Amino acid sequence: MDRLSSISDELDEINGQITDIFRALSNGFQKLEKIKDANRQSRQLEELTEKMRECKRLIKEFDGEVKNMESRNDPNTNKMLNEKKQSMVKELNSYVALKKQHQANLENNKRVDLFDGPSEGFGEDNGLLASSMTNQQLMDNGNQMMDETDQAIERSKKVVHETINVGTETAAALKAQTEQMNRIVNELDSIHFSIKKASQLVKEIGRQVATDKCIMALLFLIVVGVIAIIIVKLVNPNNKDIRDIPGLAPPAQTRRLLWNPS
Repeated sequence: MDRLSSISDELDEINGQITDIFRALSNGFQKLEKIKDANRQSRQLEELTEKMRECKRLIKEFDGEVKNMESRNDPNTNKMLNEKKQSMVKELNSYVALKKQHQANLENNKRVDLFDGPSEGFGEDNGLLASSMTNQQLMDNGNQMMDETDQAIERSKKVVHETINVGTETAAALKAQTEQMNRIVNELDSIHFSIKKASQLVKEIGRQVATDKCIMALLFLIVVGVIAIIIVKLVNPNNKDIRDIPGLAPPAQTRRLLWNPS
């Protein structure tokens, strides 16, 4: 730390920030080991991924500062700075591998509850693989891992946007269907009103028909009565209990002459 401050305050500040992030990553992964809930583990991994992304940015900034100062520094100083950068990359790669290990374990635990053993061997394989790589390969591998993480985040964002679009389209379809149902209900109300009005008209017509039938029956009775009186009068013309019907005179009686010339 004192050596870097004597070379450049900028490098010393960046190194201090990277050291703080590495300390936070170490504490974060230790905390992650104690978390049992899958949702909390996912949130913890997201926070650690964000810290690793910030650390990657700072290492790139550190590397750019070293390259700018390379012409002004002596070979030993440049060698020391490159070794410092490579140690940062190697430590970051170890955290990236640890993060991928926990991510794989978390996904396996979500699918099947019986896969707890292979994670240890997987971590040992990552350690052996990292030790066999050169510093440049470790840096490239770390950058590739971070790029893959960025791509996974972008894919997740894309899925979220697609889900929002589907939800919006579904809401619009439901709104259109609701409006259509309201129109159907209004049409049914109109049909019901028309049927009710027609029923009232049918009842009125029925009452008129019943009234006409009563009148016809009364007229029929009157006609039958008149005919009956006529028949009785013709059969028994001397019956004084039955009055003559106006306009209908009794048959004239034959008159007898008192004087017969013969």
